[in-house]
Amino acid sequence: MNTRIAGLYAITPDLADTDELQRRVQAALRGGAQVIQYRNKTASPALRAEQARMLQILCAGSGIPLIINDHAALAAEIGAAGLHLGGEDGPLAAVRAALGPDRLLGSSCYDRIELAQTAIAAGADHIAFGSFFPSTVKPGAVRPPIDLLTRAKARFRVPVVAIGGITLENAPQLIAAGADAVAVISAVFSAPDVEKAARAFQSLFKKSP
Repeated sequence: MNTRIAGLYAITPDLADTDELQRRVQAALRGGAQVIQYRNKTASPALRAEQARMLQILCAGSGIPLIINDHAALAAEIGAAGLHLGGEDGPLAAVRAALGPDRLLGSSCYDRIELAQTAIAAGADHIAFGSFFPSTVKPGAVRPPIDLLTRAKARFRVPVVAIGGITLENAPQLIAAGADAVAVISAVFSAPDVEKAARAFQSLFKKSP
């Protein structure tokens, strides 16, 4: 399995319909998504477990890592490739110790490069900044300057992920600034053709130096 965080990092929307979620994620994988993150803030524990297991089977079959948002026990239970934590989601060092060295661990660092330094020291192997653009998922999120990506790439030796309001039109400037991956929800999973949207995002990385 590819465990390098790069390219289109597709984050699932809050969907209660597991069959519909499966259909959309299958389409994103066909389109070339390089990472899937399962994020559902409205699901019950039972639904979350059902959907995560389904996605793990899909992603494992495609050789693409599945990262679980927030829920470390669930990630371990289903054998997911990794976990992503926000700034309020618990001590990274303890989570890294529980996950072991071979699982991916990402951390949201918002607009603060010092948070990235702390996260990496605690065991994060990739870091995410944003929201770089207005986002309907997190309308009140902080808005870092795009050159934060350039500074992070110069300072750290881990993949840097950009998130927040990313579209096909604004993604190229994030990639040019140094983003190894762009994390996208709506512009992929709410697109009329999910596979086509995913392919278009992934093609932006093939054009980059």
